[in-house]
Amino acid sequence: MDIPDWAVWAALGLSVLQGLSVATVVRRLRRADPEARTRARLDLLDTVGGLALFAGVMLTLLVADHWFWLTLVGAALIAAAYTVKGVLLLRARRTAQTGTPQGPSTR
Repeated sequence: MDIPDWAVWAALGLSVLQGLSVATVVRRLRRADPEARTRARLDLLDTVGGLALFAGVMLTLLVADHWFWLTLVGAALIAAAYTVKGVLLLRARRTAQTGTPQGPSTR
């Protein structure tokens, strides 16, 4: 499949923007608040997964089919990040509803 040159340049520009977003997430990792660092780690996992997914698709289409594994790695990273974000959101909601922290008992 022949991809037009303008689409390749647009994809390259989008990947550069995705790469720049890694720098902002890394900056958030240096904060003192542990909760902010946890969210930043998950955002970094999501961003790196998106970059790997995008790079895998572009390399598969432009270079060779054997780069498809990078797409699967990116999808797995994104899925892991969203799974952990969802679990944290559910735990926070349950804690807010019951008023007690959810964790192991200290008996």
